[in-house]
Amino acid sequence: MAKNWAIAIGINQYDYLQPLNYAKRDALLMQEFLGNEAGFERIFFFSDDSPNVDGKSTRPTRTNLLRVLRQLFDNSFMEAGDNFWFFFSGHGIRYADRDYLMPCDGDPEDIENTAIAINFVSERLRRCGADNVVLILDACRSLGTRAGEGIGRQTAEEARQQGVISIFSCSPQEYSYEIEALQQGAFTTALLEGLGIQGQCATVERLNQYLKSRVPEIVSKHKNGRQTPYVIAEPVNKSHLILVPRYATLADIATLKIDAYQAEVNRNLDLAEQLWIRVLAAALGRDMDAIKAIQRIARLPERQEPFSPQPRPSIENSTKGIFTVEKNPLKTFQFEVVTVDATGKITNRNNREAKYFVEDLGNGVTLEMVQIPGGTFMMGSPEGEVERYKSESPQHQVAVPKFFMGKYEITQAQYQAIMGSNIFHKIIGNANNNPSSFKGEKRPVENVSWNDAVEFCKKLSQKTGKTYRLPTEAEWEYACRAGTKTPFYFGETIITELVNFKGKETKPVGCFPANAFGLYDMHGNVWEWCQDYWHNNYNGAPTDGSAWLTGEDNTHRLLRGGSWLYGLWSCRCADRGLDIPAYRNGNIGFRVVGVVA
Repeated sequence: MAKNWAIAIGINQYDYLQPLNYAKRDALLMQEFLGNEAGFERIFFFSDDSPNVDGKSTRPTRTNLLRVLRQLFDNSFMEAGDNFWFFFSGHGIRYADRDYLMPCDGDPEDIENTAIAINFVSERLRRCGADNVVLILDACRSLGTRAGEGIGRQTAEEARQQGVISIFSCSPQEYSYEIEALQQGAFTTALLEGLGIQGQCATVERLNQYLKSRVPEIVSKHKNGRQTPYVIAEPVNKSHLILVPRYATLADIATLKIDAYQAEVNRNLDLAEQLWIRVLAAALGRDMDAIKAIQRIARLPERQEPFSPQPRPSIENSTKGIFTVEKNPLKTFQFEVVTVDATGKITNRNNREAKYFVEDLGNGVTLEMVQIPGGTFMMGSPEGEVERYKSESPQHQVAVPKFFMGKYEITQAQYQAIMGSNIFHKIIGNANNNPSSFKGEKRPVENVSWNDAVEFCKKLSQKTGKTYRLPTEAEWEYACRAGTKTPFYFGETIITELVNFKGKETKPVGCFPANAFGLYDMHGNVWEWCQDYWHNNYNGAPTDGSAWLTGEDNTHRLLRGGSWLYGLWSCRCADRGLDIPAYRNGNIGFRVVGVVA
């Protein structure tokens, strides 16, 4: 039977830092959940007044926390299929490009000698031997102080290298809010909902999706601020790991099986065995595929190292691709454009036309590419725009060369036509390689990562002989605005009769009116990946429409347009989202562009 252990730390009272109100309660509720609902056998709990254990203090001082980290993890005591979680609610500080957790006696004047480096925590946790190590940090509590940027940047990079699943309460530039009305932190409230009966988020991927939706909802209800939790789970199969087996669905288990089969094919037999053990645990020991696979692996004479994959060529930096118009003659299509007033009432309708060509993807599936004229525009939002964020500043003029852009978001039919199928999808009955949660040939493909989108562009380019790629962020906003300067290309607001937002699922592409360039669903339906790295603002941004691929944060890529799940303000022309390249979600898709020489 699998071992399930955890450390939970919550600190309200600090010797040298401002006190917190609900960090201790957050940790206490987490301890109760792990023990009572998640089946954890042993939980080491540290708080302001936690009782002594075996005569030893559990006050969260640096000495006490280092002692348990050193003594408990000196030797491996777990194995594949086991779980170890580490939860911390309190102050965290970034100092000299390193992330630190502040114990109750941590001194901000002497961080290196009184705080605990998070990479030390991660390194100790990995020694336990469990293949599922989860680090949960609610520690960005210093916004507006001399501490500056919060923790996360270094820890995220360490997590990628070490394979530790890391869950952060907010981005490094944001604040993690405590909510008086809830007597809890916003993040921990959503976390416990997601893991419990309300969210039933069995997997890392589903928990990430729930947190990204629920935390901003809680914060917007009680505070005037922004809080964006995120999860680092790499390699990709980490996001499929089952955190709470009692809520695992057949689809969750099937996804884990794909990862296990793939690991076997790649001759990564240690990983394959770990994943099959996970499948067996989630299926309560009754999955014959897992049982046979574990037996099959055990009979092999030796364990081989995984093959080293050859680096595949990337087209993410490509900004030039020649489209030979003679091979794809331009046609003209007509469409209606509508304008609304501040109340959402339609005040004007007029007919427009645009040029496009059709790419034949085979089996009756086509891709329509609309010609976008070159021009200049003001990128970002003006200071007076409602619900704007500082990341949309400063407004700056950008000159964008002409290019072609997908008339619609990439549909499921188009995605399947290019990506094909493989043996692993056939094994679980998904022979058409369609990852989408909301099935329909004309619906946008979703549950695709940035990496998936880039791979699609690569295969599409190979099939057609042209260079397709993701849009740059500047191209996307220019194409979305289509000559308008209002928050939305419809005007000052949007309504559900014009945009799929704050709904229940995706809609088939093209259901709503186009913008003045003839592009559909640039607001809502699904978020759309862009090429660029994430930057906190536009200082130093390119002004020629190219992708911004320099800077410190190369771990996140841009998302634009909002989605069916989000509110109207996230659908604004200037609104910016971000996530890691491996992240998949039921409200994230993409569309493609090609640049004319």
